[in-house]
Order: sequence, then structure tokens, then C-alpha cells
Amino acid sequence: MTPRTHPVDHELIQAAADVARTRCRGDNHTMAAAARARDGRVITAVNAYHFTGGPCAELVLIGAAAAQGAYELHTIVAVGDRDRGIVPPCGRCRQVLLDYFPALGVIVGDGDRVRTVPVADLLPESYVWADHQLDAG
Repeated sequence: MTPRTHPVDHELIQAAADVARTRCRGDNHTMAAAARARDGRVITAVNAYHFTGGPCAELVLIGAAAAQGAYELHTIVAVGDRDRGIVPPCGRCRQVLLDYFPALGVIVGDGDRVRTVPVADLLPESYVWADHQLDAG
């Protein structure tokens, strides 16, 4: 199967890199994420690391977007602090992003291999939470 790719939103990568460089300090905040809402707005967030776990930057971003009234995200990217570059979402984030935004594009890769792929392509043979919910009525 050939992976589907879409144009890369370089402004989004830069937004995440700027937040990682300026807001990620110490061990509590090591990743930044940026997403473009369907209306064009860019929302950013950082992770909240804690030894008991803690939400990744992508998950914090979902809440930040909702708090700003952005319920439909188009594209997302995560960038590590200390100039680590683009970091692909972990398995938990892939599942949550798929459940919340099944048409979401995720920017992955580095250098000349940066590309935007559908979140579903990052989680093949995935469990789709919505498919397993009881009908409300």
C-alpha cells in the first residue's frame, strides 16, 4: 500500500518549533504541538510531563483548541525541545487523534522526508472508537 501524502504546512512546523524553543523549559515541558483549525487559526500547546504520566502536547492541544472554540482540526505537528525537530505522535496520541479527528493530517518525518499523512495511515487496522458506541436513541 502506497502511503497517501498531502502538502506540508511549513508555517505550522515553524509555530511548533517556536513554542518548543521559547516555552519548553526543564523536564516538565519537552514537546510542543501546533495544529491548524479548519478556519485557519493556529493553536499551540506543550506537554505536561510528570513521572506518573501526563498528557502529550497533542492531547493538551486538543483541550486548548476546544477552549478556543476550534473543534475541527485540519493538520497537526509535534516538535521536540532542544532542536530535536518533528516527533511523530505516540500510539496513544494516534488513537485519540483518530477518534477526535478522523480526517486529520499529521506532519511526520525530517529533512527532505517531511510529509503530511492522514492520521489513519499512522494507525493501520485501527480500532475506531465511534464504531463501537451504543446508539443513544
